[in-house]
Amino acid sequence: MPHPAVTRPGGSGNRLLAALLPPDFALLAPELEPVALDQDAILARAGDEVEHVFFPHSGAISLMIDMANGQTVATAAIGCEGGVGILSALGPSPSAITAIVHAAGTASRIPASRFRAAFNRSPALRHALQAHLSAMLTQFQLGAACNALHPVQVRMARWLLHLSDHIDHDVLPLTQEALSQILGVRRTTVTPLMRNLRASGAIRSDRRGQIEIDRSRLAAVACECHETMRLKVDGSASTNTARSRFLAVGDDERVSLGALVARSGKDPVTAHPTSVGK
Repeated sequence: MPHPAVTRPGGSGNRLLAALLPPDFALLAPELEPVALDQDAILARAGDEVEHVFFPHSGAISLMIDMANGQTVATAAIGCEGGVGILSALGPSPSAITAIVHAAGTASRIPASRFRAAFNRSPALRHALQAHLSAMLTQFQLGAACNALHPVQVRMARWLLHLSDHIDHDVLPLTQEALSQILGVRRTTVTPLMRNLRASGAIRSDRRGQIEIDRSRLAAVACECHETMRLKVDGSASTNTARSRFLAVGDDERVSLGALVARSGKDPVTAHPTSVGK
């Protein structure tokens, strides 16, 4: 039976882990721990050393920049296609961003030191991270251009679509306050823009901390940055050569990922998860 952390039945599982060959995954499996990603939980805080690397199976995490005056702005979102804290593979260092769960889900986490050791031993893991970081760099670059050149309403539409892509649902567990922090604007800026989107039908409802979107109408408002980012993220996962090498190996040569986890005694999805607090 395929290991649930590395396959995506019903849309679950982490695609970065799925790209690894069994021997490479075996370097991580004994240390992977299942965790619940609670809404608004902080997985990493700017200035603090990264203690764990998280591989989401579901949910969405925003990477936030904290300014000295207390303002924030999101630079990227991560879901089941990647990981949070993976730059710790290069060595111990303070986090440059604050990672906040903006849609609850589940993940597997591993101590950063153990992830770093596996990274140093596995060329396939290094390649998988290279592909993911390439997609992240596109998000950072396009996001910077979008923030500078596009109106707030257009950026709001992009972010709502971006988060919807990660959770594969049209109802987003977001308050207007959280959305203002993502966009780097005041709450008083968000309120009239939400009203405009509701009037156009791009947002069906906005109440009790949930925003229901109409994807086609919202896409008509959003800038081209959303589609470019989406294609880059999907492409980094689907074209990973480590995954292709795994699929090319004959059945008699494959190692069951389920067996690897059975030997490790841990199941990153079905075991009782630890809750990641705020």
